[in-house]
Amino acid sequence: MSALTRRHFIAGSTLLFSAPIASPLAARPTSDRLMWGIWDEDVRPAGYDPFTSNPWGLEERFLPRRVFANDGLTPGDIHVDAVARYLYHVEENGTAMRYGVAIARGDLYEPGTYTMQRKTKWPIWTPTANMIAREPEVYEQFAGGVDGGPENPLGSRAIYLFVGNRDTYLRIHGTPFQRSIGGRASSGCVRMVQQHAIDLYENVETGKTAFLYPPEDAIGEA
Repeated sequence: MSALTRRHFIAGSTLLFSAPIASPLAARPTSDRLMWGIWDEDVRPAGYDPFTSNPWGLEERFLPRRVFANDGLTPGDIHVDAVARYLYHVEENGTAMRYGVAIARGDLYEPGTYTMQRKTKWPIWTPTANMIAREPEVYEQFAGGVDGGPENPLGSRAIYLFVGNRDTYLRIHGTPFQRSIGGRASSGCVRMVQQHAIDLYENVETGKTAFLYPPEDAIGEA
C-alpha cells in the first residue's frame, strides 16, 4: 500500500473537485437473496430523491451532489476526502458524484491506494481478529458472523478494498448508524447512508481504484 502524504492531499483532494453542479434534483454474501428487494425498500425514504431526501437529519452538505472534476481523473475511480468527509465517484463526462461519509475513529483509518476488487449486496458481517482482540467485550459475541439485513453493520452494500490480491478488510459500505455521517465512528471502513450506498453500488465497477486521503490529524505529516 502506498501511503498518501500531505503533498498528495493538497495537490489531490482539495483541487480535484469544484463546487456542486446545480441539479434538478470479513464478510461473505448473504444467502437470503429473496429479502434483498424488501430490504432495499425498507431503507429507501418515501418519495426518495438523492439530492433532497434527508430523514436522517444530516448537514445539507452531506447529501449527494454532482460536482465538476478536474481533467486527468480516471472515470470509475473513487476519491475519499477524509477531512471534509466526502466520497467522490468520478464520472465519464468530467463530473463526479459526491457523497457524505463517516471514516474510522482514531488511528484505525488507513489512507492509501486500493483496488475495488469485489462488491456485495446486503453482506454478512464478521468482525476481524484484530477487532475482537481490541474490544472482545464488543465483538467476540459476533465472531460467527451477523446475517445481512438493515441492522447489519455493513448495511445495504459493501465495496471491498484490496491491495493486490490481499483483502485489507477495509470496506466502503452502508450503515444503520446513518447519523454518524460526517464524523469518525467506524473501525476502519468508510460509511455511507444506506440508500446512498445503493446508488453508488449501481455505478461502481470492480477493478477500479479507490484513493483514501489522510484525515485531519495526519495531513501535517510530510
